Amino acid sequence: MLSTLFGPQVRRWMFGVGRSLDRLGVSPNALTLAGLLLNALAALVLARGEYVLGGVLTLVFAAFDMLDGAVARAGNKVSVFGGFLDSTIDRYSEAVVLLGLLWHFLRIGNDTAVVLVYVTIVGSLMISYTRARSEAAGLKNEAGLLARPERVVILGALLLLGRPEWALWVLAAGTNLTAAQRVYHVYKAVT
Repeated sequence: MLSTLFGPQVRRWMFGVGRSLDRLGVSPNALTLAGLLLNALAALVLARGEYVLGGVLTLVFAAFDMLDGAVARAGNKVSVFGGFLDSTIDRYSEAVVLLGLLWHFLRIGNDTAVVLVYVTIVGSLMISYTRARSEAAGLKNEAGLLARPERVVILGALLLLGRPEWALWVLAAGTNLTAAQRVYHVYKAVT
């Protein structure tokens, strides 16, 4: 939803930033890997239970994650490996942020939140898997409510409000609903 509403404007703005970074000789793949390291930093902050700072970092570093593609497009350096690396590292980046929350909730003994983190991680991975498997079958599949931008905004915003469990309830339900929507999309396309 957010991707549909704001995606074109954000991509135009990011393209300008990407062009500047390309002129400086910044590699798209280096930005991809730097994004993972920055998300690991956000995870460490979240593991300490610092929700507001963790929310800020989650949102800022998610925006940073878009730079690799912008630099690749602006510098005419789009490659199959770069796209593959970006998609793979994006999964790790999302998982590492959730790992930070998992660590925190394990430490304070919040069993419900621990389960919610696990369910959210599974749902998030299934969103990516259902899309990849659909595309391997020759079907475009971006169906569903919570693509990655929506997940990051929900998590970041609710962390800023000091409500990580609310975020996890929404994400646990929403990620798995989105995966189910993608399964249904394929079902409708082939039957």
